[in-house]
Amino acid sequence: MNESAVNDTAVSAKSILLGSGGRWRNWGRSESSHPTHFARATSVDDVVSTVEAASARGLKLKTIGAGHSFTAIAATDGVQLDVSALDGLLAVDGNLVTIGAGTNLYQLPALLAPHGLALTNMGDIDRQTIAGAVSTGTHGTGAAFGGLATQIRALTMVTADGAVLKISETVNADLLPAAKLGLGALGVLVDVTIETVPAFMVHAVEKPEPLEQVLENFEARSRSTDHFEFYWFPHTTTALTKTNTRMPGTTPPKRQGAVSAWLDDEVLANGVFALTCAAGNLIPAIVPRVNLLAEKLVAQREVTAPSFEVFVTRRRVRFREMEYAIPRESMPAAIRAVAQLVAKNGWRISFPLEARVAASDDLWLSTAHGRESGYIAVHRYYREDPAEYFAGVEAIMRSFGGRPHWGKMHTQDAASLASVYPRFGDFVAVRDRLDPNRLFGNSYLERVLGA
Repeated sequence: MNESAVNDTAVSAKSILLGSGGRWRNWGRSESSHPTHFARATSVDDVVSTVEAASARGLKLKTIGAGHSFTAIAATDGVQLDVSALDGLLAVDGNLVTIGAGTNLYQLPALLAPHGLALTNMGDIDRQTIAGAVSTGTHGTGAAFGGLATQIRALTMVTADGAVLKISETVNADLLPAAKLGLGALGVLVDVTIETVPAFMVHAVEKPEPLEQVLENFEARSRSTDHFEFYWFPHTTTALTKTNTRMPGTTPPKRQGAVSAWLDDEVLANGVFALTCAAGNLIPAIVPRVNLLAEKLVAQREVTAPSFEVFVTRRRVRFREMEYAIPRESMPAAIRAVAQLVAKNGWRISFPLEARVAASDDLWLSTAHGRESGYIAVHRYYREDPAEYFAGVEAIMRSFGGRPHWGKMHTQDAASLASVYPRFGDFVAVRDRLDPNRLFGNSYLERVLGA
């Protein structure tokens, strides 16, 4: 058998994993794609074989998680690889836990509880896979706490040449600042090792406060408590604040009554909100009155519960989102500018603005790289066109040196992003080294990282 025939046979054997693709849509219905092939990996060997098969056919390959990114970061017309079966707790070494890349964040509390462990911090949505969450820079809030990727101590990925590459603080350590938050541009994550903490309780106080008062004291509030954030409904003058204090794991829980919790979390936060968003989409003029009503319906709430119960919020109303990180000290001015923009243009915005904070870190593409950061997220109901509102807010954020969340809508490109990320060129150099032929590329990565 000649060399050409041998190569053809290898491609054919490895292509058995590639089934026919179909339409894919993300959760927010902001992006869709039609991959030619679909593959589901149940082992690292499956990932290697699929990568090699895609490469041999000259096809791009992208992994998918829960589809909670609002950008096209996971879209492809080539091979779509599902790694959800690569899940679960793989190893525990003290407070270091190794987790399959396809593990959903909501699975982690049950996996970690038998070991008395918890994630240091979490965002407010737990539907994502761990691979998708760290690859796009998912974060929670807290002036002393970094995003989820900062908790990684080691990882394993399959690179474009089919190699299984281990990266840690002692092995290939030069790649770690890039690989922890890699946008899916460097390889296929198959596991991550995270530094956890002993399980802890959180005392949470949620209450409405005057927006201007919150802005005047924002810097002090964000630094003086473990986790501080607030929501502001446009067309109102009230901030809905959340102040979370970490407590020992032995602290007795104090929960809402079942009926009260159901009314707050299901009826008001999801059921009624879904109806009012739909109504506002049909009749925009009613939005200010609806937001004022929402402001009055939100009551003060005080609970003590396990960390993951407090950090995570159930989100059943679909939306689209843009979020920017700016210097923390710029938060009050930026939020005031957004309020003025909404009023000036007469827009009717039903979804609240969310404000959070995070610690500085050293990850090359982290939105908090090298600076203590504040985060401003704006949303629109998924049936509404977000373009004008998001463009106006984006211009404000960019005036403050803003960096867009990698998994949320924005219009920046490689040239503009290089100007706000000091190590942008270093990340691109690692990409050139690990994926010179852009096997893991797509239109989104081409826009934000360059060809």
